[in-house]
Amino acid sequence: MRHIEQIWICPYERAAAIDLAGRNVFEAVRMSVTPKIIETPWISAVAIDGIEVKVIAKVTVRANLARLVGGAGEETIIARVGEGIVTTVGSSQSHKSVLENPDLISRTVLAKGLDSGTAFEILSIDIADVDIGRNIGAHLQIQQAEADKQIAQAKAEERRATAIAMEQEMKAEVERMKAKVVEAEAQVPMAMADALRSGNLGVMDYYKFQNVQADTKMKTNFADTDLTGVLHKEPPKDQK
Repeated sequence: MRHIEQIWICPYERAAAIDLAGRNVFEAVRMSVTPKIIETPWISAVAIDGIEVKVIAKVTVRANLARLVGGAGEETIIARVGEGIVTTVGSSQSHKSVLENPDLISRTVLAKGLDSGTAFEILSIDIADVDIGRNIGAHLQIQQAEADKQIAQAKAEERRATAIAMEQEMKAEVERMKAKVVEAEAQVPMAMADALRSGNLGVMDYYKFQNVQADTKMKTNFADTDLTGVLHKEPPKDQK
């Protein structure tokens, strides 16, 4: 009765203000008597377990004549309800609890006083539809695993490049040492010639040295030939 009395006891100044605000006075009064249902679009939220939950809510509102001038419109109601749904679903441990108790969203959102500063009074919030979306948690884990894989591959490639560089350095070092050996071997004949000229080495000693070298070379050739023959020796054929 009090609400009906407030409707009919509407001063001319308030009606004029409503009209100047660009609102239809007749529609405003009718909405204050007959509530209007505002349906939200699909609102997407993610529970703590990483599952996306999509919700459609129907908000029953009634025009508040006292706040109709300067009060926020339906867009604000939809935005606030959407924010409340996202907060409620986001604080749920599992998406299953949201599916089992969709009225929990209604009670939680309705208790937030979302009609504050708006031109409406929210009478009820009903969940019209609930659907399951993507597994956001699993998708993020897959992306993280892919990123870790790429990082591991990059590090492996870096290690391979380092190993190749070290191998090339070692080959260069081997060639450098071989060059030093060749250089040292080239100095042996000159040293022997100096020894012969200075009398520190006799002719017979030089011949003995030559014989030792020839004998060593012959043994080395025999050893290489025997080893090659063993490695390439064909297996015996089966005798019939």
